[in-house]
Amino acid sequence: MRSNYDKNPGIRIHDIPIHSGWDQIILEVSSELHHIKKRKKVLVIETYTGVDDTEILTALNKLSFEKLIISTENFKTESEIRQMTQNDVTDDRIFGFMSKLRMRDFLNPLKTINTQDQICQGKNGLFVVYGPGASLVYPEYDLLVYADMARWEIQNRMKTHQVHGLGVDDHKMEFSFQYKRGYFVDWRVCDRLKQELYQKIDFVLDTNTAQNPKMIRGMDFLYALRQVANQPFRVVPYFDPGPWGGQWMKEVCDLDKEKENFAWCFDCVPEENSLKLFIGDEEFETPSINLVLSQSTQLLGQAVEARFGKEFPIRFDFLDTIDGGNLSFQVHPNQQYIREEFGLHYTQDESYYILDAKEDATVYLGLRDSVIPAEMIQSLKKANTGGPVFPAEEFVNIWPAKKHDHFLIPAGTIHCSGKNSMVLEISSTPYIFTFKMWDWNRMGLDGKPRPINIDHAEKVINWNRRTEFTRNELVSQVEQIDKGDGWREERTGLHHLEFIETRRHWFSKTVTHQTEGSVNVLNLIEGREAIITSPSEKFRPFVVHYAETFIIPEAVNEYCITPYGESKGKEIATIKARIRI
Repeated sequence: MRSNYDKNPGIRIHDIPIHSGWDQIILEVSSELHHIKKRKKVLVIETYTGVDDTEILTALNKLSFEKLIISTENFKTESEIRQMTQNDVTDDRIFGFMSKLRMRDFLNPLKTINTQDQICQGKNGLFVVYGPGASLVYPEYDLLVYADMARWEIQNRMKTHQVHGLGVDDHKMEFSFQYKRGYFVDWRVCDRLKQELYQKIDFVLDTNTAQNPKMIRGMDFLYALRQVANQPFRVVPYFDPGPWGGQWMKEVCDLDKEKENFAWCFDCVPEENSLKLFIGDEEFETPSINLVLSQSTQLLGQAVEARFGKEFPIRFDFLDTIDGGNLSFQVHPNQQYIREEFGLHYTQDESYYILDAKEDATVYLGLRDSVIPAEMIQSLKKANTGGPVFPAEEFVNIWPAKKHDHFLIPAGTIHCSGKNSMVLEISSTPYIFTFKMWDWNRMGLDGKPRPINIDHAEKVINWNRRTEFTRNELVSQVEQIDKGDGWREERTGLHHLEFIETRRHWFSKTVTHQTEGSVNVLNLIEGREAIITSPSEKFRPFVVHYAETFIIPEAVNEYCITPYGESKGKEIATIKARIRI
């Protein structure tokens, strides 16, 4: 059957102007500067890490300015910055500590004061301050432009060595080291400054596509985000190959058939996905984290915001092992460990919802009753240093997995999806904190062994999660909650130790939902199409297709889902996740 999965979702925004291409953008900025009735004017271009400085600075040369000041020339030395960030970056290949640094910590106070004096004492005309922290180098600017970029595009550029770290030159290093610095330090620093600037930005630049920039006014940008935070929406999914990747997403999501495999899909990770605004005939792409940071109360709900701050706590992603291989044998840290070791205030509880499966699909979950901890750790260490292959089946329960099964995985539980399953992973959001213990003697896509973290893992494994506990509390705990005309509601998890609640609805007629004080995240797990409507006409009808993840902001309050198009008159299903209040 042909794919109807929408790989390029967006929200239609009406009645705001958009400028496309550098000629239009420079013309609009020049016009705005012309209306500022001052003899000396200061234009600040604040940039997110990853933007193409050469492209933007080349375009800025079309402006007539007296002096161009690069913000990073006002930074501390690279040696000082490396020393300042070392405790956050650490020497570990993967893990660091969530930085509490701010952009002003990167500035050298004396250099900054000298730059400000140069501008103040300079002759009349236009001064341009460009780069990360530019708005702090000269806070008395006349016009502020913010050049933004989504994290997935930043990662793509890291892989081709186009991205410099904040105040450090690490663009030639391995991707994993660049990503770690971005994740633990640079993105945190840039986001903290961005939050301070939202209400001050005059223009926002979309720089995600090389040589095809888009620009809208800052007030229009916030208007658009407020609109998104009051209606259903999807973020832009992205797909990546992996050493265990499968073939299912190629067909269902209409991906490149020439690629060897696709292992991952981040279908709802607002910290790294982007959000598209359709404005006239143009697409304006912005990091979806901007929605979380600027509209957190409307999006998350007051209670969820109070608990998690300006962070989106629910993640939906795909793990495809159909005609592929097993995932790595792994465990996630408990809350105390992740807080003390990595600086996060909640951990990665998760679950595997089986979206599809072949007959031989399995899930490794929970320890066998006979396991002796020291023996298992010793066997893992030997296997990972060239010894006998780790006999996972001797230590871990292997459960048959079929379509629509739901396996619950609270932190500390050993787990691994076997081959030939299509997993919709429903979890909390700290998504890189996976301690791999065994990867089936295979190499990563770079030809190198994937990092193994037995030392971390053995400190967080809950050795009491044995066969009986797993069977009775973690494997397909389905309970019917309610039913009505043409619908029934089931609770499928998550475990009471986890803060996410999931509900599955089977329906052939309209089902009415309440957000219940929390953002809702859903996926159409059965059926070709459904339509989401507002009983009070609060938002325009929104159509979703099979396997698409969509977000319902808490501010929506009430919404209806109905089989639509090819699914009219048929029974279809959604899985819904929300935060337990």
